[in-house]
Amino acid sequence: MELPGFSIAVWMFVCLYASVVGYPNGKVREACTSMVPCHGSSPQLSPEHTITVNGTEFKPGDNIEVHLSGPDFEGFFIQARDAEHLDRPAVGSFVLADRRHSQLLTCGRTKNSAVSHTSKAKKKDIKVYWIAPRDAPKRVQFLATVVKKYRIFWVKIPGPIVSQPDVLSPTPPLRATSEAMSTSHPVSYISKPFSASGCGIMKFCIRNPTNCDPGSASCFFLSFQQEESSVFIEMSGPNEGYLAFAFSHDQWMGGDDAYLCVNEDHRVHVSTAYLKERSHPLLDSENALEDVSWRLADGVLQCSFRRSIHLPAFKGRFNLNTSYYIFLADGEASKGGLISKHRRQPLVTDGLYNITGLPQDIGGSRAPRLIKAHGALMFVAWITTVSIGVIVARFFKPVWSHSFLLGKELWFQVHRMLMLTTVMLTSISFVLPFVYRGGWSQQAGFHPYLGCAVMALTIFQALMAGFRPSRHAPRRQLFNWFHWSTGTTARILAVVTMFLGMDLPALDLPDPWDTYAMIGFVAWHVGTDVLLEIHSYCLVRKVEVIEDDRVQILQSLTSAEAEGRLFKQIVLTIYVCGNIVFLVAFLIAINQV
Repeated sequence: MELPGFSIAVWMFVCLYASVVGYPNGKVREACTSMVPCHGSSPQLSPEHTITVNGTEFKPGDNIEVHLSGPDFEGFFIQARDAEHLDRPAVGSFVLADRRHSQLLTCGRTKNSAVSHTSKAKKKDIKVYWIAPRDAPKRVQFLATVVKKYRIFWVKIPGPIVSQPDVLSPTPPLRATSEAMSTSHPVSYISKPFSASGCGIMKFCIRNPTNCDPGSASCFFLSFQQEESSVFIEMSGPNEGYLAFAFSHDQWMGGDDAYLCVNEDHRVHVSTAYLKERSHPLLDSENALEDVSWRLADGVLQCSFRRSIHLPAFKGRFNLNTSYYIFLADGEASKGGLISKHRRQPLVTDGLYNITGLPQDIGGSRAPRLIKAHGALMFVAWITTVSIGVIVARFFKPVWSHSFLLGKELWFQVHRMLMLTTVMLTSISFVLPFVYRGGWSQQAGFHPYLGCAVMALTIFQALMAGFRPSRHAPRRQLFNWFHWSTGTTARILAVVTMFLGMDLPALDLPDPWDTYAMIGFVAWHVGTDVLLEIHSYCLVRKVEVIEDDRVQILQSLTSAEAEGRLFKQIVLTIYVCGNIVFLVAFLIAINQV
């Protein structure tokens, strides 16, 4: 008899807890059945928002465009249910049109069977696509819960009912109409993610990241399998705009044989094109592809097709029994299928490959080797050598003033060696992007301008150091000020330049890891600098308060110097190890892009 009371108590606890926490991130799976938010108040009666669709009939596999609109609202929850039994679980699955404001949820056993908000930011309109399942009921109704404010919400706002014209026999495999395609061949719907099981054995595969699973939401996959006189091609990747690959005689865009899979109003258009330099692809009026299939689900675009190895009747189509560089790119597509420039550097194979030859399973790089070398050398110079050189010059003069190397004080020789290394690495690295681009880059923002400023300050600093006046010369104080200010300005600009360069398309280190790592390095360097400054100040104060006895003062100075020397050496060792850790992390990231 106590069990019902206990169940009610648990239910009240869940609702009270939810009413405190709320669901600002839209993770409202607890409301899958009732569609009622636990906000501690009753729903409103007269809805202010409406649901509209772009059709009244559907067949299994069809896509219905669903709109939720009305006055500003913070949260929402959309499902499709059997119109004859609204208390039953959601049917069908959804695909997003705007990932910023909406997200997919899984209710019950049906994946992506509901859509909710991603944040409490105000919105007026939400658009999603509903995909009719094979076992869809005859009539389906869309329902929505809308939250205007925390305690003002409407539950199960009724939307339009869509129905099947006839349900007389088991539905055939899902088909997409060929009218939506430019191909003259039948187009079918792919039922599941691609598999990498035959890669390197039966088919030639390119995967990014290396050895990734094409079924995952972060894997770019391209495979080629020869079948007699043709090649069957599969391509997939985490993008809802377009995917494209191309065969090229070199590692530059231009004069290439390209293949595009483009999302056109939630139907994938598969076509061939010719790439002329760095311009928009020239789509072919005739399509030489057969057995075209596609799928767009869970944020992953898939397409597959067959192409003859030789196509002499089609201008611009390369023979597939020759070796080429292979490009793989992705980007956004606007309504109507108009593609935009790829947001990041395309993946390019590191060599020429014959896809009809020996099957291989390879990766690729989105960053050219010269750009990788440019980034690596700059990180070595401005994270390691210059930072350690500055710490040594500022805090180790008294520690290493009595030690000599090649006739000069040890601290000075270490400082000079590290700074000359910085100049050499920066100079080499500075030239590499110009060699790669063949000139000035118009698409790199402020990065090249700041890079030139850093290079100029580096050369100026080295020349100024070469004309350093003697220690007691009248101009030594002026030199010291210019030497410090020039070096500090160069270091600040170098850090800013690296911040900007890490996210450029030619390198594009992983976000947001690269930003956090660079912030961590800056904090690490500043923290070490501040710690040594505080230690030096405390050491001076410790000597100043000693009694006015000459012998005692000398003994205390010797003791204080020994103590300070040991502390600084420990800090320097830890600092160098930390810098090496940051450097290795950045070098690993550069190697993996």
